[in-house]
Amino acid sequence: MHTLIVVSHPTADSLTHAVAHRIAEGVRSSSRDHSVEIADLAAEQFDPRFSSGDLGAHLQRSVPPEDVLAEQARIDRADALVLVYPIYWWSMPALLKGWIDRVFSNGWAYDDRPGAALAKKLGHLRVHLVAIGGADLTTYARHGYFGAMRTQIDHGIFGYCGAQVVSSDLLVSSDSSEAHPHLATAHAIGRNLTAIADPRAA
Repeated sequence: MHTLIVVSHPTADSLTHAVAHRIAEGVRSSSRDHSVEIADLAAEQFDPRFSSGDLGAHLQRSVPPEDVLAEQARIDRADALVLVYPIYWWSMPALLKGWIDRVFSNGWAYDDRPGAALAKKLGHLRVHLVAIGGADLTTYARHGYFGAMRTQIDHGIFGYCGAQVVSSDLLVSSDSSEAHPHLATAHAIGRNLTAIADPRAA
């Protein structure tokens, strides 16, 4: 089993990055047969801007740009995809959203052609979401955050491509004094990922 962890935060010493690395450690500690890769979108300077080249790929008039093909190859190697990100304005950061906009392209993540039924092409992929927020759970629940995110991310993005969102974790109160329990939770998330059988091995 191979896990790809995509992390979106501008600073390497952030809690977001610490959580991503603890998830990776949890994966590695569970079995020598499980591998993990961390994609640091900020450090790698991924360009989130949807360009004319991306539009051409969406319309299936041209191949996707090289950086998009490289990210798609990363996902193709993975059995599990983990997104780790802070909540900005009740959503994911623009960098991560731009990565999804560009990488989950027509013809690769799904196939939408005029006169044909939609083909969902990522049915093999298991997705895990780990969001880090500054408000408490009561605030998020009161304002309908959980339902909104299920609609936007689980259904609107991954459901459209056929990928299954297996787990969704929200770590709240993300100041430094709360880091330790979050890191313990992150390690447990990583260990639990390996308990999910590879659907392609069935």
